[in-house]
Amino acid sequence: MEDIKLTPGPRIGRRAWLKLAPLLASAVAAQTPPSAPVASVQELSRETMREVLRAAGLTFTDAEIDMLLPSVNKALEGYRQLRAIQVPLDTEPATRFQPLPPDHMPRARLRLSRLPAPRRHTSVDELAYLPATQLGHMLRARQITSTELTRMYLARLRKFGPQLHCVVTLTDDLALSQAAAADRLLKAHHHGSLLLGVPWGAKDLFATKGIPTTWGAEPYRGQVIDADATVVQRLHRAGAVMLAKLSMGSLAQGGQWFGGLTRNPWKIEETSSGSSAGSAAACAAGLVGFALGTETLGSILSPSRRCGVAGLRPTYGRISRHGAMGLSWSMDKVGPIARSIEDCALVLTLLHGPDGLDTTVRDIPFHFDARHSLKKLRVGVVQADYDKAKPEDQPVYIQA
Repeated sequence: MEDIKLTPGPRIGRRAWLKLAPLLASAVAAQTPPSAPVASVQELSRETMREVLRAAGLTFTDAEIDMLLPSVNKALEGYRQLRAIQVPLDTEPATRFQPLPPDHMPRARLRLSRLPAPRRHTSVDELAYLPATQLGHMLRARQITSTELTRMYLARLRKFGPQLHCVVTLTDDLALSQAAAADRLLKAHHHGSLLLGVPWGAKDLFATKGIPTTWGAEPYRGQVIDADATVVQRLHRAGAVMLAKLSMGSLAQGGQWFGGLTRNPWKIEETSSGSSAGSAAACAAGLVGFALGTETLGSILSPSRRCGVAGLRPTYGRISRHGAMGLSWSMDKVGPIARSIEDCALVLTLLHGPDGLDTTVRDIPFHFDARHSLKKLRVGVVQADYDKAKPEDQPVYIQA
């Protein structure tokens, strides 16, 4: 690098320069011929790192470089191993995932469990914790109206939402309008969707026309997108009633957003986890009939586990992400959070399939049979994960 003219570069924040580690490692690894043995390349020294940073127009102290070196060399080792793998030039990146054998297309079928006859209730608040499937059953049996359910849930959102920090925006007017429309259809016996009239909540990264979509981040607090996300459109068409935009970790990270830390309803001093924090907390606390979340790496499963609700992370390419904030194009997935597995299956039935806007989504039928016996079901457990699990978590694997 002696023929490069270097000039002192700007100082950057300590958190920012730590994020340079993968980029620096990738740049150095790119200088290593793919055929070179992994062990033949030495780890980066402080002097080499200083020259690399100077070439990028950056100036760090020796102490900062010493902090950065372990992360860079760790990442460098991973890049070396990847470069040792011979990948044909015509190999496409895995942005589309087809888990089925060629020419195999299952028949779509949704078969729910046999629900008992709707019982009389003395107070509408008794229904707050019922699964969405039972709420829909009661609505079709005219045991309750959608407007009554909606008013009950809105009241609970106002009462408990501030304690849980799980509500960003209440959509009262829209909800009551949708509930009234659902009641008219139910009264005329135009039942349509099994979720007709059932109230729900949306993670606040789904675009909602005329309603703020904040992504949980202060800079986007006033953001209003002039369109509905595909999943929002599909639930609107199904007659479900949108009650609120629910909290999410800022830019889909954790449970902290500009309104505070979303709380676990069963252990208020701890977070509900994230990033679908508000969706899980609101569902667990009986503030919505069901909710929608998204997952890149645990953002549906983690808060669902923490709050004790059912969360479904669908296969990549099952549900359109159009209108949802992107975190990782090759990993983001949309899925339901509800109070039963059957609820999740019902919501997935309405949401899955292509929309012509998210090109990763495949036209693959969805099959779910709640009456199928589980006695012959075999569940695989990754032994390495079991061995690493905390003692208090191991019974989960054993009982599964």
